Amino acid sequence: MGFLGKLRSSLTKVRKTLVEAVENAVSGHREIDESLYEELEDALILADVGVAAAQEIMSRVRARVKELRLKDPLQLKPLFKDEVLRIIGLETTPLFLPKEPPGVIMVVGVNGTGKTTSIGKLACYFREQGKKVLLAAADTFRAAAIDQLEVWAKRAGVDVIKQREGSDPAAVVYDALQAAKARRVDVVLVDTAGRLHTKTNLMEELKKIRRVAEREVPGAPHEVLLVVDATTGQNAVNQAKLFGEAAGVTGLVLTKLDGTAKGGVVVAVKKAFEIPVKFVGIGEGVEDLIPFHPTEFAAAIFD
Repeated sequence: MGFLGKLRSSLTKVRKTLVEAVENAVSGHREIDESLYEELEDALILADVGVAAAQEIMSRVRARVKELRLKDPLQLKPLFKDEVLRIIGLETTPLFLPKEPPGVIMVVGVNGTGKTTSIGKLACYFREQGKKVLLAAADTFRAAAIDQLEVWAKRAGVDVIKQREGSDPAAVVYDALQAAKARRVDVVLVDTAGRLHTKTNLMEELKKIRRVAEREVPGAPHEVLLVVDATTGQNAVNQAKLFGEAAGVTGLVLTKLDGTAKGGVVVAVKKAFEIPVKFVGIGEGVEDLIPFHPTEFAAAIFD
């Protein structure tokens, strides 16, 4: 199918929610008027673009209609694509890894978002690039999380550093970084707990992990990736705020994009926090976690 074809196929629900709503609105109006603008803003909000981003997009669309003296509602569709791209950016934001390994990537997120699965897929991604990868099982709160990470480690052909359930997560990270330096590992992927019912303790735990990483490897963690389930819509914005404050999130991994009509959350989070999306999940396969390219994302929806 090819990369773009697969991306386009995964975004079918997003396209139906947003683009078809825009097309239905413009085709149902003979002129550009206030009722059309209101209908278009509703379409953006239903696609989880968020109220703030939807209002900004519509404000700029109105200004451009006036500037270009547009009369035909059908001329509005390309304006939407331009404004979505303006918010999410034209440039891809790649993962940062230091020149001197190991690069340390801390992965955070609420339980159930696909966090551990994403770590396994990232391990496969780096392995395909010829990098030596080590996993740190720092979600010691759940034995199932450690077991799941071990399954992915075997699948990816990488090692995992773990301790028993209930151990200090920062101690696991310390062991992993010592092992990474001794084994000349290129990338360390750190799994962390995602329980929110004791969120104060969790956030302090994440801060402690950061301190240990910084002490053991200069500049670490080099990336802090927040894994967000796209099907949760605006909850993703709340999670970005919560984890961003405690963990210093540098990028998003948006999972389950193939199963939701709420792909507009990419725009909402970027508008609210200026946090770039770095990877998106578009399927169940190991190869279906892919680097995020804004222009290709917009093309898959609008073109």
